[in-house]
Amino acid sequence: MSDAKPPRIALIHALEESVLPIRDAFVRLWPEALRADLLDASLSADLAASGGLDAAMIDRFVTLGRYAARGTGSDDTRAVLFTCSAFGPAIEAVKADLSIPVMRPNEAAFEQALDIGSRIALVVTFGPSLPALTRELEEMAAARGQSIKITSVLANGALTALKAGDGAGHDHAVLDACKNLGPQDAVVLGQFSLARAAQALTPHLSCPVITTPESAVRAMQRMIQRTTK
Repeated sequence: MSDAKPPRIALIHALEESVLPIRDAFVRLWPEALRADLLDASLSADLAASGGLDAAMIDRFVTLGRYAARGTGSDDTRAVLFTCSAFGPAIEAVKADLSIPVMRPNEAAFEQALDIGSRIALVVTFGPSLPALTRELEEMAAARGQSIKITSVLANGALTALKAGDGAGHDHAVLDACKNLGPQDAVVLGQFSLARAAQALTPHLSCPVITTPESAVRAMQRMIQRTTK
């Protein structure tokens, strides 16, 4: 990179289980980036309780975005990456509010899947994410003039297992949910916490398995490199 100082990237999380996967992706793919983590685990719980986004929730996201963008005062934040997949409209509000790049958690993975083909399986473990992510993927495809077929998969019990510290149980639940997918061009693991299941899932599928942390880090790195040339 041309900058002497490594770029500071703010990561905003709504699930504790999203933190380690994105840290791992940065360490493997872009270790020189400076990561600043913000976690509000109440966001997912409050969304599940309310059943949908409201103005108060969107205001909370805007507040988090502004805080993250301020950096340290001497080390400005170059971009913001959200790792919470069920909050699309709130993240769009942050995008409109800030002058620095803001990335939704799934947009890079969805772009990658759409580049591969039109039959896409979308896997989640957090039920409220599924309608929002399906709509986001459909809208991205429509913007490209691409017709797609989405197979939606909810891996019941996987997130509960992961929260209880049972990683193997999480991966088994994801594998079980995907055993009858049928022909697909790509499978997108639609939450950062799902990335750990890719290793177990890949040998059982004949198509690429796309994880959101890896796609997001690669896309963020390309974006920052373009702006610093």
